[in-house]
Amino acid sequence: MDPVTLTTERLLLRTVGPQDTDAVYAAAQDPEIQRWTTIPSPYLLEHAELFVEQIAPDGWRDASMFTFGVFLPSGELVGMLGLTMRSLGVAEVGFWATKEHRGNGYITEATLRAAHWAFTHLSVDRVEWRAEVGNAGSRAVAERAGFTIEGVLRSAINNKGVRRDCWVGSLLPSDVGLPSTAAYLPAPAPAP
Repeated sequence: MDPVTLTTERLLLRTVGPQDTDAVYAAAQDPEIQRWTTIPSPYLLEHAELFVEQIAPDGWRDASMFTFGVFLPSGELVGMLGLTMRSLGVAEVGFWATKEHRGNGYITEATLRAAHWAFTHLSVDRVEWRAEVGNAGSRAVAERAGFTIEGVLRSAINNKGVRRDCWVGSLLPSDVGLPSTAAYLPAPAPAP
């Protein structure tokens, strides 16, 4: 699949390339990004080069991972967002925000835009969000974007060689006013 560009009122979501290497590298020096994400730590310039020149383009090419740099109209990087295809009709969203742009709602806005695109262009019927238990910033983004927090998965994330419990949540097309591509039969509500 060829990369696409998405927009919101405040943001430009586009694939990253060699021109973004320095910005990705600089942002990834943030200890919080290295702590809560599975990026290498320490994060070297060669990691950023590999990401923008091979990993991101390969994901688009084979339709396995759709990576978007989240930019202000000025061209300043405010974060990264990826949709990774996990199974038929299911994508997992992952994201981080640069330190100076946290708390502005940019990643929530980007997550909703990317999810809408996935629902309408990728035949996705479920976007999952996972984050290590304790990553309150990521959970706040997911909750503001309308994800239903479904629980804790034990030992479900491997972050730098350590298995960790994670929160899991989901966003369905119906949560944002869109139809599903497949019929959905929710479980019956428990009796009072």
